[in-house]
This record gives sequence, C-alpha cells and structure tokens, in this order.
Amino acid sequence: MSDSLAQGILVTIIGEAVLQERLIRLLSKLGVSGYTIIPAQGGGSHGKRMGDIAGYNTNIELKTIVTLEISDQLLEDLKQYQATHALIAFRQTVEGLFD
Repeated sequence: MSDSLAQGILVTIIGEAVLQERLIRLLSKLGVSGYTIIPAQGGGSHGKRMGDIAGYNTNIELKTIVTLEISDQLLEDLKQYQATHALIAFRQTVEGLFD
C-alpha cells in the first residue's frame, strides 16, 4: 500500500429506487459527505428488476466511502429495509484518491 493513497471502506447498496430519499437522509444523519447513485438493472431472489417503467420495478446502486465505524452503523441501519424492500449491501476496504 502506498502512503500517498487514502484508505476507507466502500459501501455499496443496491436497492429499490423508492428507497433513494430515505437512503440519502440516512447518509446525511451519519455525517456522510458524498455518495454516487446510478440506475441498476438485474435479477436475484426478488426477481428481475429491469426498470422498464420509470419509478416502478427499478433499482439504484448507491456507493459511498466512509470510515469503518460509519460503515458498521450504516449496515446496521439498513437492516430495517430488508423486511419490506429488495436491498443488498456490502463493504470493501479500498484505497485511492479521495478524502
């Protein structure tokens, strides 16, 4: 690892587009300063989600780089949505050009 690269935890959330505003509010509550959201398509245990009608049957992929502690809290807070929405989340240790 290079000393000149920052280190962090990349959290990726893939879930129903209807969760977008709730996820943004959650990130804000946790003090997260930045994130990226892109439309996502695919299939899984909740069936195919092809985004064929705007706002219906669509997914988003949200990515943010945070500290380990914030990632712990974020993943814990996301559990509340799994009972009622299609959602997966995972984290990876990353290094790169970010702060």
